[in-house]
Amino acid sequence: MRWRCRGAKKWSVSHIQRYKPKETNYRKNFDMNKNPEVDAYLAKKAHPMNAEIQRVREIILNVHPNIEETIKWSSPTFLYKGNMASYFMNAKKHVSLMFHKGALINDKTGLLEGDGKEGRTAKFANLEEIEIRKVDLESVVNEWIRIQDK
Repeated sequence: MRWRCRGAKKWSVSHIQRYKPKETNYRKNFDMNKNPEVDAYLAKKAHPMNAEIQRVREIILNVHPNIEETIKWSSPTFLYKGNMASYFMNAKKHVSLMFHKGALINDKTGLLEGDGKEGRTAKFANLEEIEIRKVDLESVVNEWIRIQDK
């Protein structure tokens, strides 16, 4: 016996669009918050870990729609009600992200390193480590937002 679907028809573009998974707000945040000045800086810099830098950038910008980025101190810098973190672009074998007031962040994940008076750093060796520590990075950024929103 052969089964036949009643009323079967070809899938049209409108059907595909209707059932296509919707894009998340996170991706929209990243695209909206990307600063062309930072794009140009990174393209000119041609850093050997550009893919890793871009992934960390995407994760941070997706955490909250009000996170912005700019070039400050000759480095891409993330802002949320003040300076949050900057890349240390001289590091060539890992991505180094300095949280300027990282000592204020209650980091339960262990992502932030250092024992200085104010700053803390997060380091990522490769894309795999970035994906493994993605939730930790989001947690640190969310903690910064919580502190700033008090």
